[in-house]
Amino acid sequence: MTLSNLVVKIPSSFQMTDDQFFNLCQFNRDLRIERTKTGDVIIMPPTGSETGNRNGDMFFQVTLWAKKDKTGITFDSSTGFTFASGQTLSPDVSWIKLERWNALSPEEKEKFAPICPDFVIELRSPSDSLKSLKEKMQEYIEEGVKLGLLIDRKPRQVYIYRPGVPEECLDNPATVSGEPILPGFVLDLTEIW
Repeated sequence: MTLSNLVVKIPSSFQMTDDQFFNLCQFNRDLRIERTKTGDVIIMPPTGSETGNRNGDMFFQVTLWAKKDKTGITFDSSTGFTFASGQTLSPDVSWIKLERWNALSPEEKEKFAPICPDFVIELRSPSDSLKSLKEKMQEYIEEGVKLGLLIDRKPRQVYIYRPGVPEECLDNPATVSGEPILPGFVLDLTEIW
């Protein structure tokens, strides 16, 4: 049995505030919950062990680079960000320039920070629809992400997203560069495949 996302439609007469949505997520810590720009709530199944392991490896690689580079900070898949459109999303891996992060107040940093990451990675799990993930990647770019990677393990493809540039697809790459957004960063995909 394949698990899929559950979309809970919220009537337009009832719109949750950011604080109410944050509290809903805190009361349901075992669920991965996102909110669309139309206010619908998406409940995602937890990732399987293989996907979780690959997510951990990607996060480790970006964090290791970020600790050496010192120009930004990384976030794992359990981190939600509230975008300008009102949607709250949780990329599998994200990175934000330090000066942008430091411009937020301590209160903003405690909840789902009102900021768009500069860089995101999404790893397709067996329960994910490629079409919906591609749409999500386009939304990230529209919200202000400078570089996005969508990794599809089974066919060994990486989709690269940048503002103002058509989606690029790499077949079975060993590595993918983070240039120019993450200078010197190269994602090693040999452990991801």
